[in-house]
Amino acid sequence: MKTTIQSFIPPVRTLMGPGPSDVHPRISAAMARPTIGHLDPKFVAMMDEVKQLLQYAFQTENALTIPVSAPGSAGMETCFVNLVEPGDKVIVCKNGVFGGRMQENVERAGGSAVMVEDDWGEPVDPEKLEQALTEHPDARLVAFVHAETSTGALSDAERLCALARQHDCLTIVDAVTSLGGVPVYVDEWGIDAIYSGTQKCLSCTPGLSPVSFSERAVQKIKSRKHKVQSWFLDLNLVMGYWGSGAKRAYHHTAPVNALYALHEALVILQEEGLENAWARHKQNHLALRDGLAALGISFLVREEARLPQLNAVLVPEGVDELAVRQRLLQEYDLEIGAGLGDLAGKIWRIGLMGYASSAKNVAYCLSALRALLN
Repeated sequence: MKTTIQSFIPPVRTLMGPGPSDVHPRISAAMARPTIGHLDPKFVAMMDEVKQLLQYAFQTENALTIPVSAPGSAGMETCFVNLVEPGDKVIVCKNGVFGGRMQENVERAGGSAVMVEDDWGEPVDPEKLEQALTEHPDARLVAFVHAETSTGALSDAERLCALARQHDCLTIVDAVTSLGGVPVYVDEWGIDAIYSGTQKCLSCTPGLSPVSFSERAVQKIKSRKHKVQSWFLDLNLVMGYWGSGAKRAYHHTAPVNALYALHEALVILQEEGLENAWARHKQNHLALRDGLAALGISFLVREEARLPQLNAVLVPEGVDELAVRQRLLQEYDLEIGAGLGDLAGKIWRIGLMGYASSAKNVAYCLSALRALLN
């Protein structure tokens, strides 16, 4: 049967799930600008600005601070395939879905994962990590999720990194949901490898993964005994394209228009100021918290460990959580997220990330939930 497929026109939604978040109009406009070559001198100059802006976002002077040409999961894999060699022992802290993905990456890279587990909804316990480091003095790396998107829990990255350094371990940190939403200090905290995503608190479209590597991490990458298992993600090759100045070695065709979008997103972040962005996320979280309390909705995570940009809340007893999410989408064009893994059917995940973190969105979400639950 012959059919004529027409242009896709998506509905206008308010995105308040775990990501992607609402895209700032300036970023959408940036993506529509003329495409030029990925080795064009003008584009190369913009690449240098993207690196500088990412250094600001990560609060680092690391020279190897770039966006990987793929989503946050590829940023994660970039860190692991470059830093983990066959036989390496890696301590992986797991307190949700994404700690489990770290374990998978270690094992696929030929390493051995020593698991430090905490209950879902709890931050990573530094005392458990310290015990694991003491019991495994041959460990080479420590990996943990700073902001666990599946639970809304925020871990103490500064303390965890300090423990790793005391035991001469490099660190790999997942900042997919934290970058731009809560404080992240790569240099001050001594983070060796960190990855994030563009589609959360940066208000950008999905498809790129900012990463940053310390000089210690770069030296490990350069002195590997085995080839990196992924050709595309091998930083020994990628560094030739994301180097300094006009002389760039061709590696892949960069997603030109997506990088326009990231550049604009980082310019917007610079204009607002990191501290102001962090404060805005916190302020809107508190307003949402108070409104949810009035509806009898409580949080999964204790207050001192909650992410302001990803609010994991318990579904009230007797409420069909799927039906509520479906009606929010159908009747209000409002998207919130479901629970993953052990928390499926038990929680909603309400995002207040980037451009979506606004008083207007808080009021809209609370109004819709109030109408449906009543």
